[in-house]
Amino acid sequence: MTELRTDDYEVVVIGGGAAGLSGALMLARSRRSVLVIDGGAPRNAPAEGVHALLALDGVPPAELLARGRDEVRRYGGDLLAAQVEAVTRDGTGFELALADGRRVRAGRVLVATGLVDELPDVAGLRERWGRDVVHCPYCHGWEVRDRAIGVVGSGPLSVHQALLFRQWSDDVVYFRHTAPPLTDEQAEQLAARGVPVVEGEVAAVEVVGDRLTGVRLRDGRTVAREVLTVAPRMVARTGFLAALGLRAVPHESGSGEYVPADPTGRTDVPGVWVAGNVTDLSAQVGAAAAAGARAAAMINADLVAEETRRAVEAHRAAAEHAKQP
Repeated sequence: MTELRTDDYEVVVIGGGAAGLSGALMLARSRRSVLVIDGGAPRNAPAEGVHALLALDGVPPAELLARGRDEVRRYGGDLLAAQVEAVTRDGTGFELALADGRRVRAGRVLVATGLVDELPDVAGLRERWGRDVVHCPYCHGWEVRDRAIGVVGSGPLSVHQALLFRQWSDDVVYFRHTAPPLTDEQAEQLAARGVPVVEGEVAAVEVVGDRLTGVRLRDGRTVAREVLTVAPRMVARTGFLAALGLRAVPHESGSGEYVPADPTGRTDVPGVWVAGNVTDLSAQVGAAAAAGARAAAMINADLVAEETRRAVEAHRAAAEHAKQP
């Protein structure tokens, strides 16, 4: 069991993905006492590699996180594999209740718990997720280039997704599934790009020898495809913040729920920052890491401001005391 500090941590980071570890690294290098608590369920675990990440393109997600944890430890940061059940205000700081019964106190909190992908209700889809069922063309487009791609419509961004994947393949089919009916403009766009539209709900994916071969519609038709793309409903992991009054809200795009924050990651709850997919649903690994570093720098600046205020108060009190006879 990881040995924790008996006094308060200056900052506790909840979530040990790219955003959380990047933030913790920045804080540890700023000589702050920092603890990273991670539940061990990274969003990109099924993927073979992290792509479009400069100098680290293709690195396995687990390897990237292991390197990040080592770097945080190198600068004195603590890491704990645990689940945070609740965060409550405790005086000027926060108390975090863990699932194993332990409690941790922090002066500031950085939430980087990411999101959960809620996939369309199609039999067999979840089992192929991150392999030949994907969602982001910038993460997976190159790997599925020139293959037979099917886009399963499920939300307001599905047509946009089909037009994006058309950049990587000439053979793209749009399955409307449960998405809204096409507008005249959308139908024209798909037709102009040579993307056929298949009406009817998708019931299941077809797999032969651990390889996706197509989809089966509810009316019994089958359509051969090698890759499927979906637009999952992306929901920020925030249940443990309810006691602070901080909850995920619907995103204006209709693609899920996120925690609003200012450009630095500061939330409406003083002392709580957010970074990564918990507040930016579309952020890739590089963007999430950058956001974590930016939020951490702002947290350190906030702590410096508080320490300076206290130092000034003490300095003034000492000066007043010296004036007394």
